[in-house]
Amino acid sequence: MTTPGDPLLGRVLERRYRIDAPIARGGMSSVYVGTDLRLGRRVAVKVMDARYVGDPLFLRRFEFEARAVAGLSHPGLVAVYDQSIDGEIAFLVMELVRGGSLRELLRERGPMPPHAVASVAIPMLGGLGTAHRAGLVHRDVKPENVLVSDTGDIKVADFGLVRAVAEAGVTSASVILGTAAYLSPEQVNSTDIDARSDVYSAGVMLFELLTGRQPFSGSTPLALAYQRLSYDVPAPGDLIEGVPPQIDEIVLRATERSRADRFRDGFDMQHALLDAADELDLPAFTVPAPSQASARVTSAISRPVREQATPAGPPQQTPRPVTAYDPDPLPPADDEWDDGAVPRDEPSDIPWNDDWSPEDELDVTHEADPAATSRGRALAFTWLTIVVLIAVAVGAVGWVVGGALA
Repeated sequence: MTTPGDPLLGRVLERRYRIDAPIARGGMSSVYVGTDLRLGRRVAVKVMDARYVGDPLFLRRFEFEARAVAGLSHPGLVAVYDQSIDGEIAFLVMELVRGGSLRELLRERGPMPPHAVASVAIPMLGGLGTAHRAGLVHRDVKPENVLVSDTGDIKVADFGLVRAVAEAGVTSASVILGTAAYLSPEQVNSTDIDARSDVYSAGVMLFELLTGRQPFSGSTPLALAYQRLSYDVPAPGDLIEGVPPQIDEIVLRATERSRADRFRDGFDMQHALLDAADELDLPAFTVPAPSQASARVTSAISRPVREQATPAGPPQQTPRPVTAYDPDPLPPADDEWDDGAVPRDEPSDIPWNDDWSPEDELDVTHEADPAATSRGRALAFTWLTIVVLIAVAVGAVGWVVGGALA
């Protein structure tokens, strides 16, 4: 995570977006909780790594992709509000999702049952389909780039960033490592990419959600990427019990090595999954946000802001501070949203089932200390007595003064 001495904290970009606290850091960028001072709302600010800012080709592609994504509207996509360059800082301003990534959820809970996978994939594929119909390709569909909010919303993030980075003059080992497991065959051996490439990556991701593992392995990212040129993704049901044949078939079709045999785009794959869910009568399910990641975002939001001097300009109105969060925030976690190489945590004891509710994760068994309770009551009584005596004294003085004036 970003250190407490981060020079960006408290800085106002473009005289509008204040950087409040860090959320996560990855190979391409760092993500912060920010405040849009003009509209008085919380936002996420993704600041690109300094290596990219000096590359004119990256900056042009970065602006082009951001404008294209900002024109999309779908609940399965993280909304992009703004993009700009302030001095040496290239940044995106996006919807703040109070939750975490599917990667973090997999670490906490392990593989998902089919009804939970469907609840994740259906809105995710809707977001991808919306972008595909607009002519956009994500190029990096993986659990790190799919977010789960505290209310169970599923949103795809980071559209366009991979293409901008790929065309820049610098590369990132962590970006390659995080992407290699989900690349389509055509991404490995050609530059001819379309919506079906995202479909392949989505199929690999569904395989991982169901089984808890990736379909290929390799000693290096390059070896891992080349596995898909010679081998097919197996059916999840071959590795784990309880996967219906209909779900296996969707994964197998999405990950066909020949893209002509895959679903056309995200919507085509989504419709197949909706049909399977209806046929299997899969129960409705609200996917929980990863608890550690959600706590990290809450912590970042509630953290005090270190104000910095801002350039001269029109007066800015600072919105009222957010007070609905724990004033004693937890320390930030070490998880990274953009790097899938972090070791997996121990699975949570909370099962994936229909009876699960957020209350299952809350520890509400704390017992009150009788001595502390007694001291609190005595203190409250003392303050009440003092307040009453003051009120009586003020009333008496007022009565005497009033009588004298009369």
